[in-house]
Amino acid sequence: MPAVASVCSVGWAQRGTHLAVGTSKGKVQIWDASRCRKVRNMEGHRLRVGALAWSSTMLSSGSRDKSILLRDIRAQEDFVSKLSGHKSEVCGLKWSYDNRELASGGNDNRLFVWNQHSTQPVLKYCEHTAAVKAIAWSPHLHGLLASGGGTADRCIRFWNTTTNSHLSCMDTGSQVCNLVWSKNVNELVSTHGYSQNQIIVWRYPTMSKLATLTGHSYRVLYLAISPDGQTIVTGAGDETLRFWNVFPSPKSQNTESEIGASSLGRTVIR
Repeated sequence: MPAVASVCSVGWAQRGTHLAVGTSKGKVQIWDASRCRKVRNMEGHRLRVGALAWSSTMLSSGSRDKSILLRDIRAQEDFVSKLSGHKSEVCGLKWSYDNRELASGGNDNRLFVWNQHSTQPVLKYCEHTAAVKAIAWSPHLHGLLASGGGTADRCIRFWNTTTNSHLSCMDTGSQVCNLVWSKNVNELVSTHGYSQNQIIVWRYPTMSKLATLTGHSYRVLYLAISPDGQTIVTGAGDETLRFWNVFPSPKSQNTESEIGASSLGRTVIR
């Protein structure tokens, strides 16, 4: 990649070997990871692309230019639809597990939900008081959505998009940077910034803390979960990646916590 463009976001396709890369110049690149080769350069945004999310058929990209573009990489056009509604940078995107709804969060403190055919949001949530970067759909209950707010907000909120209702709110005490839901058990992980830069494992719906993981010295901006649903990886401003064995396998859902480290730099909590 040319030095003039820096990487602002990355996202794996749900299946196959395609990796999407969002750049500071507003481009979205599609790479074939198996061949380490760029296969497409997609236009459409004027400013940096800080959020990417794949559905089973579509790639969505969110930008500082306040727009969301829906892209079909099989089509000749660089994008097939443009979603407008945010008043500031789009910093969070996530497709629901059934690929029917797209949730977007912005620096305008708004959380929007779009359906497959809308160019305007079908649901608008304005309760957060800071940027909404952290978004996660539950794999266990259709329409259950979690969102986290920035430094001035510090809350994780839960929504039922089927009934358009706000379910609950948990003040975490610090900036919520990212969220991911376990597919094996009804638990979720949140990562945080100022002041503790911690990682918290929660049981839903009681929101009781199962573990608090520390080690990063700067805010934990990045979070991903392994395909088997057991290990998470976190990235922070301290320029480290850390691997944590957080969730049980589907066959052994033991809820007893035991904190320890393994030889590969992974932290085991069960």
